[in-house]
Amino acid sequence: MTTSLNSSAAEENSNIIPFIPSGKFYFSHGIQAFHKRRFNAAVKWLKKAIETSPDEPLYPCQLSVVYTEVGSYHAANQLLTEVLARFGKEYVDCYYLMANNYAHLGLLNDAKKYVETYLDQQEDGEFEEAANQLLEMLDSLDENEDDEDEWAFDDEDDLLIYQETAFYHLEHEEWDQALTVLHEMMQLFPDFKLAKHKYAYALFMSGEKQEAIDIEQEWLDKDPANIQSHVNLATFFLKQGLKEEAQVHIDLLKNVFPMHEQQKLAVAETLARAGLYQEAVERFSALGDKQVVRRRVYYKWYSIAAYHTGNPSKALNLWEKGCKQFPTLSKEGGPWIEQ
Repeated sequence: MTTSLNSSAAEENSNIIPFIPSGKFYFSHGIQAFHKRRFNAAVKWLKKAIETSPDEPLYPCQLSVVYTEVGSYHAANQLLTEVLARFGKEYVDCYYLMANNYAHLGLLNDAKKYVETYLDQQEDGEFEEAANQLLEMLDSLDENEDDEDEWAFDDEDDLLIYQETAFYHLEHEEWDQALTVLHEMMQLFPDFKLAKHKYAYALFMSGEKQEAIDIEQEWLDKDPANIQSHVNLATFFLKQGLKEEAQVHIDLLKNVFPMHEQQKLAVAETLARAGLYQEAVERFSALGDKQVVRRRVYYKWYSIAAYHTGNPSKALNLWEKGCKQFPTLSKEGGPWIEQ
């Protein structure tokens, strides 16, 4: 009796073991991408590793290192906090990594608290020398502080944590989460006016357009020179295609040169949105604050302005840097796409 080709093939196929990628597979690719400084790819591979092996704490720890490398310190600390909540003292290195991120953010009290926790709990830890150096630096900054200054510093730290959290949600277009944080900020820090303007912006982006416009218009009625209100109203009207209404605010912003870095960034972004690319490039190039120039809108709108003023290489460089830090930016195509 002869065996048919079909039956032979079926028997051979039944012996084939399908390849199912493991967390280790994705993790190794993530590490390779990280060492090659292909941070966008590293984030994708490591997220896949976490998704495949959610009970492996090493994977989110490594992802936090990638986030730190690209300046996403808040995102890094969110991951590390989750690892500590689940695995506790098994991963004491998380305390040092968090301290390092807080130091980068300028939250020195939090940095000191976490580095001291690391040094207390570690036993011949990998980061012991680096942690001692960090603590020495933090102590040197604290030497001349009196009690009153320390209380003020605590309040400032709290405000900065809220602000970074709000910016994180805004930059990732998580409008509901941003609204929650900003509302709490407005209650805790009523004199911090930027929170109210960011709240109006998140409100507009979440679909409550008229309410957001009313908030800013009411504010402008009380304070006609308020830069952030002009920025928001120009943005709201441009997004609705109401160019004439937007132009009133744009004309004013063209002649405003604020001192505060956040306001400088907001004006530069608005001018770029309005198609005033040369003016926008001049404003963007004048920015110097490290935290400001790491914002998503900085990379996106500076890139667009540079492209439209005949500097495609700079535009592409800015766009690529932005995509490494904010992977969702890559979904928007590039600076040459009509925004």
